[in-house]
Amino acid sequence: MFNKTIQMFIFDGNPNGRIMCELSNWNGRVYKIARSELSLFANRKDANNTGIYFLFGKDESNKDTVYIGEAEKVSDRLKQHLNDVNYWNDCIAVISKDDLLNKAHVKFLENKFYNLAISSGRFVIINSTVPTLSSVSEYDEAMLEEFIDNAKLLVNTLGYKAFEPISQPCNNTNSDVPLLYIKAARGADAIGYTVSDGFVVRNGSVIASSTTPSMSDSLKRLRNSMLSDGTINSEFTFTKDYIFTSPSLAAAIVMGRNANGRIEWKTAEGTTIKQIEESQSE
Repeated sequence: MFNKTIQMFIFDGNPNGRIMCELSNWNGRVYKIARSELSLFANRKDANNTGIYFLFGKDESNKDTVYIGEAEKVSDRLKQHLNDVNYWNDCIAVISKDDLLNKAHVKFLENKFYNLAISSGRFVIINSTVPTLSSVSEYDEAMLEEFIDNAKLLVNTLGYKAFEPISQPCNNTNSDVPLLYIKAARGADAIGYTVSDGFVVRNGSVIASSTTPSMSDSLKRLRNSMLSDGTINSEFTFTKDYIFTSPSLAAAIVMGRNANGRIEWKTAEGTTIKQIEESQSE
């Protein structure tokens, strides 16, 4: 990994509208576009370059969603999506500044980004079919793999982690990211760890078989949603690594009650997250 320099241009000074991002020594360009500003984006000379795009939104359960697509004329294709059901609010378009991407290239990219989103498991994928992987030369494949890495970096920088794998901690005792545990009432038995963007509960962790009456309704809805979509199975067990926005949210789902994750999650030696943070600040 190397240090990177990113250039970011915020149109009209509005970070919620249109943003253009570029990376030093890369011929790609990434646009973040609000749904309401597609017509303004269409006025740009490169708006109809060949590229890929991602449509971001929320589903009925308030889970993050993404649609992954490609187009020979990106702006024209995005305008067609305005006729879709309102399942997206923001779009990210990825093109090359010199318009050197062709149809085979973007089909290749579409498939690769689709599989990255599947592997990440962070977003619900709206695509109804798996994009076809086009055949490209070895030279083009090497170029496109680098293109993917750079595009991922900029998409992540813009706040969309759909293609980022969940970080894995080291398992040795010298790790800066220790494994943390909860064993509590009603069968709760879980393992997790902190990451830069939240808290991960590991696959195979078991949540409490029931909730307490005092547990907030929003937490109960999230728990029921995870049970219904298969993230947690009928045995109350996580079927995959799952990232929460905070240790407290993770602890609440695991324990079936309101909880302070900074004191509930503990190392094998009984040290809480709060104690770890306090020792690090000394």
